[in-house]
Amino acid sequence: MISTNILEKFREIETPFYYYDVEVLKSTLDVLKKESDNSGYKIHYAVKANFNPRLLKIISSYGFGADCVSYNEIAAALEAGFNPSEIVFAGVGKTDREIESALKADIFCFNCESIPEIEVINELASKQNKTAVIALRINPYIEAHTHKYITTGIEESKFGINTWELEEVLRKMSGFKNIRLAGMHFHIGSQITRMSVFKSLCTRINELQEWFITHGVSLDIVNVGGGFGIDYENPEKNPAFGDYFSLINELIDLRPGQTLHMEPGRSVVGQCGSLISRVLYIKNGSQTLFAIIDAGMTDLIRPALYQAYHKIENLTSNGNIYRYDVVGPICESSDTFGKYIELPETHRGDLIAIRSAGAYGEVMASRYNLRNLAKAVFSDEL
Repeated sequence: MISTNILEKFREIETPFYYYDVEVLKSTLDVLKKESDNSGYKIHYAVKANFNPRLLKIISSYGFGADCVSYNEIAAALEAGFNPSEIVFAGVGKTDREIESALKADIFCFNCESIPEIEVINELASKQNKTAVIALRINPYIEAHTHKYITTGIEESKFGINTWELEEVLRKMSGFKNIRLAGMHFHIGSQITRMSVFKSLCTRINELQEWFITHGVSLDIVNVGGGFGIDYENPEKNPAFGDYFSLINELIDLRPGQTLHMEPGRSVVGQCGSLISRVLYIKNGSQTLFAIIDAGMTDLIRPALYQAYHKIENLTSNGNIYRYDVVGPICESSDTFGKYIELPETHRGDLIAIRSAGAYGEVMASRYNLRNLAKAVFSDEL
């Protein structure tokens, strides 16, 4: 909830801007820390969700690791204080330069997604006289029941190693002297809200555990990835980490000496952020009213890209309720944040908050239409 005192300060700030409530972030991290400590699970924050330097430093201060999908993300994590021994490097298209840099940084583990990638890592590790620790990202063929663009664990996905390739992987790895297979890794999608999906993943992991054991392979790591969703309709509601951890603990059969790792991103930072914008114009349409605001899809692309829902609030009006199409200034019809949104009577100059924008907002911003990038504002600096 944005206080009256904070709102008065908003009036003085050029819009649009990203507003981060530091107390909300810390309360989320407190719960995550408590649950992970109680369970013994290792947390690697998914940097792609939000790599704002200030947020990264706060997250690293809790002792969590980082999940990165580019070397630039690794560099940002290191700069923010993450320990390289707690950094995992994922991604289906790691370049040679990125792999070389990650090896030099002595990161914890590469999450590998294909046989050719493993071959390249072995070759590059050999040149540095190092042994690269890897986990196999395995495609478990599980439907995540989320948007098709953020579903990653189904058949014919570009992500992960297919189960029918595993015997070939083990055969080829027997000849690699600079690779150590430490575990298996999964990531089946993002913004998953059905716990039944994670139940299916746990079942599949147990089956694959048995497969590796029958093939004489002992693994140290089981990495369930990320994907745990947030409640976009209720931005004040923190993720139910306790329920998620309990399910994992109940259903996954860890073997002696194994450690379970997970890579939350959205659930860590999603609810602490809002995109704050001003109303430029109210325009009459034939069947609707348009509230044209100064934020656009360049500042928050999720509604345009995924048809995603974000709660929209008018912070400065308490008039009668009307329905508006809340749209941005970008020269694209897809630059729409929501249709038929119920808001108090809205006028030019009103402040609008688009909630739950802490994940995949600032990090996906662009300068399309040569727009300026919106700045970040933090609650404890106002």
